Formats: sequence, structure tokens, C-alpha cells
Amino acid sequence: MKARKIKEKIIESILLASSSITSITVLLIVVFLFSQGVSLFGDSTVEKGSVMAVNKNNPVKELTGSQIKEIFDQNVVYWNEIGGKKDTIILFRIDDIGNYYSDEEIGENFEGLSECVSRLVDSIPGILAYFPEKYLSKNFKGKVLPLEKVSLKTLFKGKEWFPSAQPAAQIGAMPLILGTLWVSLGAILLALPLGLATAVYMSDIAHGKVRRVMKPLIELLAGIPSVVYGFFGLIVIVPLVQQVFNLPVGETALSGSIVLGIMALPTIITVSEDAMRNTPRAMKEASLALGATKWQTIYRVVIPCSASGITAGAILGIGRAIGETMAVLMVTGNAAVIPHTILEPVRTIPATIAAELGEAAQGGLHFKALFALGCILFIITLIINLLVESISASNKHKSH
Repeated sequence: MKARKIKEKIIESILLASSSITSITVLLIVVFLFSQGVSLFGDSTVEKGSVMAVNKNNPVKELTGSQIKEIFDQNVVYWNEIGGKKDTIILFRIDDIGNYYSDEEIGENFEGLSECVSRLVDSIPGILAYFPEKYLSKNFKGKVLPLEKVSLKTLFKGKEWFPSAQPAAQIGAMPLILGTLWVSLGAILLALPLGLATAVYMSDIAHGKVRRVMKPLIELLAGIPSVVYGFFGLIVIVPLVQQVFNLPVGETALSGSIVLGIMALPTIITVSEDAMRNTPRAMKEASLALGATKWQTIYRVVIPCSASGITAGAILGIGRAIGETMAVLMVTGNAAVIPHTILEPVRTIPATIAAELGEAAQGGLHFKALFALGCILFIITLIINLLVESISASNKHKSH
């Protein structure tokens, strides 16, 4: 008896240790994700160690990252377009110094470069100089502009995603958030009704032989790699969407929704069907004995009793839809633009992280921005899961 108790204690300790390690690991992952993502805020959108300067008589006091991009893309060419005088904007990069000063003035070892930059900025009223901070002299005669910092506003309201753009990175997550929501919500609207209908059929309507054939086939779909679904979408779904809606390209949010909906179906069907099958037989027989039809029994008894299992299946299916990477990357067009309809190319947050993380310098602005996207994805998933849980709890309360 004593040996048995010792054995049970050991097993309990192992189980406790396993659950504790799992919980701590998940917590550490979340903490690491948010610590990296939050470190983005406060960093400058302009490359670290660089300076933006103008003539001291220029009334412009600051420039946003989007304004700097428009200027360097030659879309804004006059200062009065951004609050300055009616002067032409003259761009200067450090490589252009040779166009203004001789090698003797610059110096063999660039010892005169700082003084040359200072004189140049002082002599040209419309200049916008972009140069390394190390060439900023102590008696600089121009006006150094404060550099825009990344904030929640620039992240969530920004409409452009170019985190590696020079000289000012564009950290606008709005196109990626909307793209993720378009694709994910479309997949949910397709997968949930179809998945629940299939689960109801398999649990209470289908013949035993049909169920024994369908269940393994549906479960087999869950094991297919996502890249295979991506190939299927690229070869079948994309041309079909293009042809049906007469679009120039078929890589759209709708294509991604259809593929993700198909991918989420096995999880939703399997979990929901198992929950419905576990409804106590006595409850079904009591319902039928009271005169309820088979459909009334399914609607009034089976589905409410298996609400928690259906919710679990829905959450797992939604989680796969929102977090899917490769298949979405292949069929949605991968365009980081704000979508106005589901028939336009989009780019999702998971696809962006997968495509760009390998190219981002560790610890840099781009690297931190991708972790911030991961935090946003985590929050979106959490909100959707809580909504599903609350709806399920509300329906369960009404059924009682």
C-alpha cells in the first residue's frame, strides 16, 4: 500500500511538473513576443545615426516619415506643400558633396567634410540635407529637424508598409490588419456553417457505414501540408475566381478565404462531431419520447449540449485560418495595400512575417516591426476567441 502511494505521488509530481513547464513556456513566449514588439515604439523611422537638416531660415519645424518619403520620391517638390516657403526642395545626400566642393576642401581623410556640409546647408535656402550624424559639426549653421518616432498612431493608422525604405521607413500596419481580417472572416463565414452542417450529418443522420468512411477521410485532410493546399488554390481556386468574377488576377482575398476555409473544415468537423456524438443517449430518447422530431432534437438538445465542443472546434479552426502562412502567401497576391473589397489582392500579417523575417536585421527597426505585427496577430486571435466563447456561453444560457 505504501509503495502504491509513493508511485501515485511520483506520477502526480511528474504531471504537475509537465503542466507547470508547459504553462511557463507559453507565458515566456508571450512575454518575449511583447517585449520585442513594444521595443519598436520610440525608435526613429529614419535610419539610426542619420540627420535631417534644413536651412536655418526654413519655417518647417518637423517632417513626418510619410512626408520624407514623398519628398525623396519626388512627389512633393515645393516646401509650401508641407508648410514652408514657396521654394523648390533641393535634396542633398552625403554622396553629392563632390558636386559642391573640391577634394581639397573636403580633405583627403574627409576632415573638412563637416564644415562643407554646414556651409552648404547655410547657403541654399531650399535644401533638405540627409547625412550621417558623425558629419554634424559643433557649430552647424543649419537647423536639424527632430526625427519622427514610431507610435501606436503611426503603426495602426499608417497606410503604407515599407519598413526597409530609405531614408524613412514606413511602418503602417493598417493594410496588413485589414488584409488579415478580410481573409480570416471570409474563411470563418465559409467554414463554420459548412463544418457544423457536416458534423450534424455525421453524428445524427448518416448511416454507420457512411460515417466510418467519411470520418477518416475528413481527418486525413487535416494532415495535408499547407503548401499542398497552396498549390491547390493556385492551380484551381485562383483561376476559378478570376474567371467567375472577370478579374485581371485571381490572387485575391476571396481566394485566400476559400483555401483557408477548406483548411479549417477538418478541425471544425472532427471536434464538433465528437462533441455531438457524446451527447447522452438518454437525453435524445427523452426528447423523442416527448414528441419532438429528429430535427427538433438536434436543434434543441444535441447542439446545446455539445456547445463547448463546438466552440472548441470553431476556435481551433479560426486559429488555423488566422495563423496560416504559406497557403495565404501563395493565393492572395501578397500586396500590402488597403483592400476595399474581398476581390482585391491583399497581404496578411502571418504572410508578412514569414516573407520578411529572414531578411530583417536582428534588433533593427524592421525586425522589431515584425514582432509588433506578431503582437497584433495575437491580440486579434484573442479577441475573436473571446467573442466565440461569449456567443457560445450566451446561446448555452438561453437553451437552459
